[in-house]
Amino acid sequence: MHGLSLRVRESFWFLPALFGIGAVALAELIVLLDRVLIAHGATQLWFIDALSASGGRSILTTIGTAMLTVAGTSFSITISVLATTSSTYGPRLVRNFMADRANQFVLAAFTSTFLYAIVVLRSVHTAVDGQAFVPVIAIHVAVLLSIADVAILVFFIHHIASSTQITSLQRQVQTDLEDAVREVYRDGTDSDVRVDPVELADGAWVLVGAHEDGYLQSVRWERLREWATSHDTVIDMTAMPGDYVICNDPIFRIAVSAALSAKDRAALVCDASALARAASMIGTARTPYQDVGFALQQLVEIAVRGLASGTNDPYTAVSALDLAATALVPLWRSGQPITAYCDGSRTPRVISHWPEAQTLIGTVFDGVQTYGTEHPIVVAAAVRLAERLEAAAPTARRGALLETIANLRSARG
Repeated sequence: MHGLSLRVRESFWFLPALFGIGAVALAELIVLLDRVLIAHGATQLWFIDALSASGGRSILTTIGTAMLTVAGTSFSITISVLATTSSTYGPRLVRNFMADRANQFVLAAFTSTFLYAIVVLRSVHTAVDGQAFVPVIAIHVAVLLSIADVAILVFFIHHIASSTQITSLQRQVQTDLEDAVREVYRDGTDSDVRVDPVELADGAWVLVGAHEDGYLQSVRWERLREWATSHDTVIDMTAMPGDYVICNDPIFRIAVSAALSAKDRAALVCDASALARAASMIGTARTPYQDVGFALQQLVEIAVRGLASGTNDPYTAVSALDLAATALVPLWRSGQPITAYCDGSRTPRVISHWPEAQTLIGTVFDGVQTYGTEHPIVVAAAVRLAERLEAAAPTARRGALLETIANLRSARG
């Protein structure tokens, strides 16, 4: 997921805009169908009641007004939930609600029904206006849409009540963490990546800078690999997802052959600058899609906020630590950070610098040791997680967490 698709996923405007366009097109098509049927003398259909112009207008006006009101109310509820989530669980978790397809769909359904009713309403004409025209099928479709919207409203109320529960929020964050871990860590069996250290050859390198300020949110690794392969060069990342860069800060560097002429070198650098803009997404905030550190930080933040004096909810921290095991145990058992993305002949083309598994997991226990030592049940949950990781550890990592376990047990007393 990259670029525009990321922004679309976390926006409230895309689905309403898409549904709105579809609603306008549907209204015009059904009104056209009504005109064709009336032109062929089909003024009544056995499965649809006839309507007067005033009756049709009244129905459409009622539906349009009601849907716009319900859409405004739903949006207000969503904004209220965002504010509550920001203050209770942390402002960085608001994006989970922004990216929730159910919330986007509900708003899209109500606004598109309103647009449908308005478009159909403009086609209703009485005999005073000239030749009378009442799009009976289109009006009955509007009634069916409004009935469906009632069911959607009930679903929305249930969904909001469910999604604001801490367990649901933690589950969403856990899913983000699992996806990020799968993106960054492998077991060494994939042919298109390497997890062993990569030696970089000595030679000339050219730095390629960022096109704007912000956090590097994601990188299109496949595009970088294809470019490096086609130019028979190597790209070494100097910034990774989660790093903050300012304009012209180096994002990556490319190996340049000394045999290149000055003209070819300049052309290569220009092409690489265009690649940096196309293959990297920079934004104002970190996202968990490739930033595995941020994905784990969200789960740790939920735990830490549960330990705040104003909240005093250690059980939230306990459940966060338990959920973290779902992603961290497989990672600790066989996960190695990707060190290079390779071409078809397994030649490294893009060198990456993801965090080591031990560094990533250490942030969890650092948070517990900093904020949770006064809560015995939280320390016990951290010990349980550390012991589970130690039990799953391969030979190379066995014993790495023994000191952490000892420190936690001493803190528990």
